[in-house]
Formats: sequence, structure tokens, C-alpha cells
Amino acid sequence: MITFYPGPSKVYPQVADYAAEAVRSGVVSLNHRSAGFMAIVRETIRLLHEKLAIPAHYHIAFVSSATECWEIVAQSLTAQASLHPYNGAFGKKWAEYAYRIKPPTSLSEADTLCIVQNETSNGTQVSMHALAEFRRDFSALIAVDAVSSMAGITFDWTLADVWFASVQKCFGLPAGLAVLVYSPAALRRAEEIGEDAHYNSLLFMHENFAKFQTPYTPNGLGIYCLMRVLEQVLPIADIDVQTKRRAANWYTFFEQDMAQSPFRLLINDPATRSHTVIAVEGPEVDINAVKAAAQQAGITLGNGYGDWKNTTFRIANFPAITDVEIEQLQAFLRSYKHDTQF
Repeated sequence: MITFYPGPSKVYPQVADYAAEAVRSGVVSLNHRSAGFMAIVRETIRLLHEKLAIPAHYHIAFVSSATECWEIVAQSLTAQASLHPYNGAFGKKWAEYAYRIKPPTSLSEADTLCIVQNETSNGTQVSMHALAEFRRDFSALIAVDAVSSMAGITFDWTLADVWFASVQKCFGLPAGLAVLVYSPAALRRAEEIGEDAHYNSLLFMHENFAKFQTPYTPNGLGIYCLMRVLEQVLPIADIDVQTKRRAANWYTFFEQDMAQSPFRLLINDPATRSHTVIAVEGPEVDINAVKAAAQQAGITLGNGYGDWKNTTFRIANFPAITDVEIEQLQAFLRSYKHDTQF
């Protein structure tokens, strides 16, 4: 089965070997305070800096999920209120979750701006140019949910103070681990607030990760597999070229090859289209039919989500997916269009 589901998505096939290697070598049994495990954490953080071009002065920590990062931003980095401009389901969920933890008394006093860089629900993105405008206009802290784009495209990391992503998308790994990147300004904000009442309070986490330890027993297997995947992947500048080439190919494919089908790109504005999640809309009956036919052909398309649940399907454009697999899906869609009387 070939999967184009936009998360959890395709895992690099080498991960099976890495996981077996971790079991055979005893990595999964290491105490998380031991020198052996600390060495793995140290090397994984070093590789993240190197392969993703994360500035040396930005800090990195590992948590369980991007949802946990929403919590960390609300409890450890928001003094008064957070502001959440959004254009999709996950941005809305982040706002709702944050406001349960830190109910806003006045949004005019917002000191943290929370942005979803890549909205998985509808295939939109906030470009680095747009993020630079937010940076120019908002003088306080900026936090970015980059779940569907980190490790898939290049970022200007200096445009935000907090970036985070789960690994089950562009990192090509199983779910259960997330990468949290934060700037010296974010650390200063955490120190000013002084919140240290939780196991995942940023100050407590930073204190541990400064020693390449974790404040709780972590997903050791996930961290080890992340290290091994980072060893194998190309630098992010090269992955960025591949991702954007494939995205351009997908958008041209639907605009030209599928022009006579009932399927259309959900997002009309090329400037706001995601490079990593392609959203395609159509009548509900046709959306259901093409997903069922693809499944019969051994291909999993992503379901729609939120407001677009019944009228779209989504295609992951993540690095672990191969050009051959993309060609197979496109061949299926061409054949489906030809064989079906619309």
C-alpha cells in the first residue's frame, strides 16, 4: 500500500532497520540519564542544527507532540494573552486550546503571536515573506506551528522565536515525538514569567536539555530513529528544492492533466498554496469514489478535514515519498479520469 495521507504519513523504509538496530544494541533499554543516552540526544540536536540549518544560538528540546507545544507556549511563554490569526481547522484548535489554558482578558495586550505556517486541513501556508511582515508589525514573541512543513522546506528561523513540529510528516518517522526550537528571546520570556509548575514547563525542560537530558522518561526509540534519519537525509536546502519541484508538478498536474475532471485545486491563489500538502476539492460523491478506487489500487489518499472533510482529498508531498510513487498516483488519476464518465 502506498500512502499519501498527510500525517501520520509514509515512514522512511530504513526506519524499520533503525528500530531493530535500537532493540538489538540495547538503546531502547538505556537509562535516560546515562552517558550513552545523553550522547544520542547530543548528536540528534547537533544533526538538527546541521541538517535543518537551525541557528546555533537557538535551543532544541524534544516533547511528545505538537499539541504539547501548544500547551508549552500557553503556560510558559504567554504572560497576558496570545493572538491567533488562522485560516484553517488546526489554527482554530490551537486558539481554542490556548484560551482554555490562558483565557485572554484583552487581546490588545497580546504578547505572543501564534501562527500555523502550514495549515494541513486545507493546504495553505504562510510564506516566509508573510512571516517577515508579521515579524515587522508584532514586536513581542512569535510562535510557529510548522507540523506539516518542518524538514520539508527551508525556514528563516529568525522570523519567529518558537518553532515546533511532530515527526510523523516531513521527518518521515512514526508519531510520538516532536521537535521544539526556541530562541534566546523565548528563553528570556520564560525566565520573566517564571512558570515551573509542570513537567513540561519550558524552564524545567531547558535546564535538562542543557545537559542533554530530558525532564521525564522520553521516547528513546523515537529520538534514536530521528538521529539515524537525520544522518541519511540531504541538507534542508536540497530537500527544499525537491519539495517545491514536486509541489509545482502537482499543481500543474491538476490544472492541466485533470482539467476535464470534477476535481479542482482547493486553493486558487498560488502564493498561499502549501508546498507540502495539496488539497483537491470536488463533489462529495466523486471525492468518495476516487478515494475508494485509489484504495482498491493500493493507494491511500488523505481524507478531507474540518469544513472540507467531505468535499476534498489531500495529498502529502513529504520527502519520504518517492518520485516513482508520485508517478504511480498520477497515472492512477489519469486512468481514473479516462475510465470514468463524469
